[in-house]
Amino acid sequence: MSASGMPCKAGEFQFEPALRVAVMLGSLLFAGIGPAAAAACSFAPQGEGRVAGIVDARSFRLQDGREVRLAGIEPVGTERPAANRRAALAALVLQNDVILRGEDDTPDRYGRQPAFAFLDGSDRPVQILLLAAGEALLSGTVTDPDCAAARAAAEAAARQARRGVWGDPTVIKNTERPGDILTRIGRFTVVEGRVLSVRQAGATTYLNFGWNWTRDFAVTIPKRGLAVFEAAGITLKSLEGRTIRVRGWVEAHGGPRIEAIRVGQIELLGRN
Repeated sequence: MSASGMPCKAGEFQFEPALRVAVMLGSLLFAGIGPAAAAACSFAPQGEGRVAGIVDARSFRLQDGREVRLAGIEPVGTERPAANRRAALAALVLQNDVILRGEDDTPDRYGRQPAFAFLDGSDRPVQILLLAAGEALLSGTVTDPDCAAARAAAEAAARQARRGVWGDPTVIKNTERPGDILTRIGRFTVVEGRVLSVRQAGATTYLNFGWNWTRDFAVTIPKRGLAVFEAAGITLKSLEGRTIRVRGWVEAHGGPRIEAIRVGQIELLGRN
């Protein structure tokens, strides 16, 4: 059976994990997540509808056939069974009415509408509830400062409480162990470490976390991304010697790499 009491189809989430996350998410919904979350991410309306099915950990299908991808978050990882990764989202929205809001409703290349989804009567988007439960990761792709702050606070609260994915101490990869980061090729990953040097080679700026480019981790910032950081008042050279947290998709070019093209992908940590 599903969390809604409906029979499960093959590959659908199962009752016990869905019930467990439903209880946790419900407590977060009614207890509140902090003042920064209230009314955050309340962009222009993009329609509404009833959720008829769950596509994946951050996407669902409405009764009218539209597919919606939750903006500003990424799934917690592919280590969990697919059914469990969908359970948190299903527990929140399946067979419920949602109101969609967003900066841009242009469908992605898969035809999904990116949006922030609000349960009817709630001023907190589903994304913040998932982040606060440790059932999603902040993507750093939404630039609105209030929305970014609210989502970051929700993820930080889950991390401090070790909820959801944050119960695993290895979820944040250490730049001193590039081999661990290499196991994440093609996956969204959170990495922490101290920037040893900032160098430019051709049109790319490198934040280097080691001295061996064929082995060590680096963040790459292409020319098109430089203006974004400059507009935010961030001088990349000033990051030398600082400890940062970076998030993005891991690639391998010599050592492991993450490309950063948005300010929200890089977080300066307090222990600098």
